[in-house]
Amino acid sequence: MAAFDLDGTLSNGGSVLKWLRDVAGTWPTYLATLRLAGPIFVGALRSGPWADRAKERLFQRLLGGRDAIEVADTSKRFAVAHFKSHGRQRLLERLTWHLRQGHDVVIVSASPQIYVDIVAQELGAAAGLGTRLAVDPRGALTGSYLGKNCRGEEKMRRLSEWIEARHYAGAPLVYAYGNSRGDRAMLRAAGRPYNVGRLGRLGTLGHFPRLNSETTAPVTAGE
Repeated sequence: MAAFDLDGTLSNGGSVLKWLRDVAGTWPTYLATLRLAGPIFVGALRSGPWADRAKERLFQRLLGGRDAIEVADTSKRFAVAHFKSHGRQRLLERLTWHLRQGHDVVIVSASPQIYVDIVAQELGAAAGLGTRLAVDPRGALTGSYLGKNCRGEEKMRRLSEWIEARHYAGAPLVYAYGNSRGDRAMLRAAGRPYNVGRLGRLGTLGHFPRLNSETTAPVTAGE
C-alpha cells in the first residue's frame, strides 16, 4: 500500500489558507490571520502542539457557527479546482503507478477531512485521512477539531488504525511519501519511505531516500 501526504507532496504548496478564503472570504481570513500572527509564527517555528493550537484558533475564528453542509459544498468545489491547478505531476504519476500495481492508496493529511475526502475520490485513492472538524447538534461547525490535528504521530496513528481495519493477510509493505517534519512519524514507520520535499537533502527529511527514476520500476515478485 502507499500513503501520500497532500500539501507540498501531491500538490504545490499549502491549501488550508486558500480553502479558508473560499469558505470565509478573503478579507475575514486576512484579518484573522493577522490577529493570530504571533501564535501562527510560533507554531511554524516550533511545530508540534504550538502549530496545532494556532491552526485550531484560526479555524474557530473563521469556521465557528458556519453550516457544515454549506461548508462541505464549498469544499467540494474548492478541492476539485485547487488540486487540478496545483497538482505535482510527478507525484500524481507515482500515485497512478501504485494504483496500476493494485496497491491500496491512502492520502494522509493535516488538511481538513472535509476536502481530503474529495481529493481522495478524485484521484482514485482507497481513503483520505485528514483533520476532522467538530459539528454541534445544530449542524454547525464549532471550529474545533474532532480528535486531534492529523499531523506527526496522529498521522501515523490514523494510518495504522486504517491498516488494521483492512485486515490484511500479514503486514503490508508500506510506501510513504512526505515533504515536511509533520510526515516524519509516517516515513519512519514505512518500509519504503520517500522524501519528496523541494529542498531535498537540505530539508527536514534529508536523511530519508529521495524519489528518483529508479523507484518507478515495477514491483517484483516477493516485494
